[in-house]
Amino acid sequence: MSYKPLVEEACQISKHKPDKVVVWQREQIRWNPIKRNGGERNWQSIVKSCRARGVRADCVPVKSTDPIYIIHTSGTTGTPKGVLRDAAGHAVGLHLSISYLFNIHGPGCVSFTASDIGWVVGHSYIAYAPLFTGAATVLYEGKPVGTPDASAFWRIVEEYKVNTMFTAPTALRAIKRDDPENKLFKQIGERGGLRTLKGLFLAGERSEPAIITMYQELLETYGAVDAHVVDNWWSTEAGSPITGRALVPHAGKDRGTDVRGHPPPKIKPGSAGKAMPGFDVRIVDDDGKELPRGTMGNIVLGLPLAPTAFRTLWQDEERFYKGYLKRFNGKWLDTGDAGYIDVEGYVNVMSRNDDVLNVSAHRLSSGGLEQAITSHPLVAEACVVGIPDALKGQLPFAFITLSTPEHPTSAVPDAKLADEINALVRSQVGAIATLGGLIQGKGMIPKTRSGKTLRRVLRELLENAVHEEFEKEVQVPSTVEDAGAVDVAREKVREYWEVRGDGHKSTEARAKL
Repeated sequence: MSYKPLVEEACQISKHKPDKVVVWQREQIRWNPIKRNGGERNWQSIVKSCRARGVRADCVPVKSTDPIYIIHTSGTTGTPKGVLRDAAGHAVGLHLSISYLFNIHGPGCVSFTASDIGWVVGHSYIAYAPLFTGAATVLYEGKPVGTPDASAFWRIVEEYKVNTMFTAPTALRAIKRDDPENKLFKQIGERGGLRTLKGLFLAGERSEPAIITMYQELLETYGAVDAHVVDNWWSTEAGSPITGRALVPHAGKDRGTDVRGHPPPKIKPGSAGKAMPGFDVRIVDDDGKELPRGTMGNIVLGLPLAPTAFRTLWQDEERFYKGYLKRFNGKWLDTGDAGYIDVEGYVNVMSRNDDVLNVSAHRLSSGGLEQAITSHPLVAEACVVGIPDALKGQLPFAFITLSTPEHPTSAVPDAKLADEINALVRSQVGAIATLGGLIQGKGMIPKTRSGKTLRRVLRELLENAVHEEFEKEVQVPSTVEDAGAVDVAREKVREYWEVRGDGHKSTEARAKL
């Protein structure tokens, strides 16, 4: 991707234009020409000139509470927010987490985080955390598939002897779609190329149990001794994992050790692990009262927050208060997520609060429904949103991508597949959760560049379709990875409506009575 037009446009529309734009020249995508009259400078030339003239830049002492950076959220639930956090607290918290949770201790350790530096995962675990310990960090530009195949990640693990890898579940789904039998993983694993890999960390969205179980079995066969898949949950605001499974639980006492005093907590596919040091995770009802274990509700954090967490929003204290503290009168910080904590203390993050479906007075999470759907061997990915229904309030509606080599072109899946998927939903979630619709297609589930599914975009497309407003614009955040996915989804919705739309029209007619 060429950043030149993006940077130039940003400078053009900015009210506070930068005096200089320093360009790191890439051989693959060069920035030509460098417009010196426009304030552009070549990084390599500047460094060479400074060295020749003996110019040095000393470290500048700052207060521990000084802001370290501003990073914006992905905008999955609204306008991106500028997150601000302290310098010292962030450093202390990341130094602990990279050792305690990730088992990365210093020189000789290799960490590979398959993210963009511009997202919080990249900030924390490509740039800051590994370098705080003196470990090596691997930067990868590109997709997990198509470069040239679905073995890109595993080749990097082999070449750089990676110990810990961090990626998003959506990347593993893409790999599964292109390599459903894991032949490329096994090919590299059989020659010993994955024996250094101790941990495969997943975050950014909910990991369905099928993905966790599959990769845990693969790691047990081809990875390092006692390798683990670790699902963890956090956010841009948190700065580091709120929950997870620490690979070295005693590392808080001795971060220099690689010897486990006792094993990590057991794997519970579907959960995001237990609360990490500094984070007080609770489940409350809409009035802020704590709920018993196993009961689904709002996931909140007790105050004060962990050292890595944000302190406010950039130049927007009012939005900070209204968005995070007002709902529960400052007692809890509202994460915006819904889920439950089981009897063993494992946190299960099921969906965003606005992704909870109300079906006949039953609260159903999109994550639980997607988990049931993706347990079907032919389904690589699923996204569930609600569609209005006068009788039940809402009906769950699913968008699915299959893992078959040749994806069907029809938006309407064959009856046998639809029946099998609905049977899984009913058996795993309950009869109340029967799907109200099912669309299949490839490249139609829009995501942010950080891998988060934009459910609200698909929800808007369905709501427009109910009113036969197929061309009506939907709100798509600027952080969308592939805007073309929205157009594909729009056409798939239209195609589905031509075949099955009458049933939903009657639903809308009932809603008007």
